[in-house]
Amino acid sequence: MCCFYIWVPVVQAGMPQTLSTSDMVTPGSLSPPPTEPTDGEQARQPLLDGVPSSASLDTLIQQLVPTADYYPEKAYIFTFLLSSRLFIEPRELLARVCHLCIEQQQLDKPVLDKARVRKFGPKLLQLLAEWTETFPRDFQEESTIGHLKDVVGRIAPCDEAYRKRVHQLLQALHQKLAALGQRPESLLGADKPISYRTKPPASIHRELLDICSDPYTLAQQLTHVELERLQHIGPEEFVQAFVNKDPLASTKPCFTEKTNNLEAYVKWFNRLCYLVATEICMPAKKKQRAQVIEFFIDVARECFNIGNFNSLMAIISGMNMSPVSRLKKTWAKVKTAKFFILEHQMDPTGNFCNYRTALRGAAHRSLTAHSSREKIVIPFFSLLIKDIYFLNEGCANRLPNGHVNFEKFLELAKQVGEFIRWKQVECPFEQDPSITHYLHTAPIFSEDEKLRKSKRSYL
Repeated sequence: MCCFYIWVPVVQAGMPQTLSTSDMVTPGSLSPPPTEPTDGEQARQPLLDGVPSSASLDTLIQQLVPTADYYPEKAYIFTFLLSSRLFIEPRELLARVCHLCIEQQQLDKPVLDKARVRKFGPKLLQLLAEWTETFPRDFQEESTIGHLKDVVGRIAPCDEAYRKRVHQLLQALHQKLAALGQRPESLLGADKPISYRTKPPASIHRELLDICSDPYTLAQQLTHVELERLQHIGPEEFVQAFVNKDPLASTKPCFTEKTNNLEAYVKWFNRLCYLVATEICMPAKKKQRAQVIEFFIDVARECFNIGNFNSLMAIISGMNMSPVSRLKKTWAKVKTAKFFILEHQMDPTGNFCNYRTALRGAAHRSLTAHSSREKIVIPFFSLLIKDIYFLNEGCANRLPNGHVNFEKFLELAKQVGEFIRWKQVECPFEQDPSITHYLHTAPIFSEDEKLRKSKRSYL
């Protein structure tokens, strides 16, 4: 279980609100596989074409395997590949899928039915392409690549194009893994607050407003940082963050927990909170501190307009930290009307109902967007994690009869699938290296240091 250190208002428990993901849950036009579910698995109404709301793991794996006349729905592929890692390692799942393909299509026979293989081959390659594109980290082990090459090698004699297509697939996979492995240095920057017991070094007096005095520009650069960091978070990390050991599995865990990018993003939120509080507490004069507060209010408002709710909440959280909120004389010089409006938008009352309404509006704008800027939706990340956590805690992975609770994982896939679409938006704003470097490297005070600096203005 991963632990996240982050400021989060209390969220009421219950089924989180979600938005439809039309791109991820478009029903397929092909019929279900020609296999009959066993053990009474059709007890409830299917949620997808041919997919029961619960089933044994074996049946769900069978549902994933294409045939000459069947290809699983896109929604099913994403949902099952996302959730199956709770019950079986991805490399073992691929091995079983390949084994079923070889067995069902008789690919181990000396003489192949070429007409049948030519109908089956494109569907197999399509499944492998979707898998490697959405979950490339599942193919980091050489043994996994071996299973892929083996099954494609068996169909390649029927059509030389298959060998060429798998070569292109592996090239794209290699490039994707290489890109994911090259985490920018900024993602590894200092995230922990620095406490200065003596007079801070001269470099600490360099303030953000000296680097960027335009709130619109800073909001755009914050959006650039957010999208850059989001690109490194894989959908599987949301499952692995709250994984509990499967009671029907062996004594070994299903996989090694890998949530580094997710945790790094949470640390970025914490860093931005501290940076905002540090920048406000830094100036010695009340008038200067008030100017910094009003500057961040304008930055936060522009973040809201862009659809960058994560930076918006980080700024509000930083301004609500005790060392800042206790600056009574400073706040007396601030025009707070705009700040109160922003606070109202992110008010935790009613399970963040105001924020969720704004998020739905941004999501709708994204779907109908005519420009890259209108496509931007960066959710308040820790609330997204809490929604997924409550969904995970509120519903069992398996039912009492041992079947996988697929209905739960369809809901999980809706939330994660929508997030994945948002994080793929290309940032329309040109990066300013001097500003983003400052955001990632500027020293930030610890809570104690900010308190000492704020005492001088406390009434």
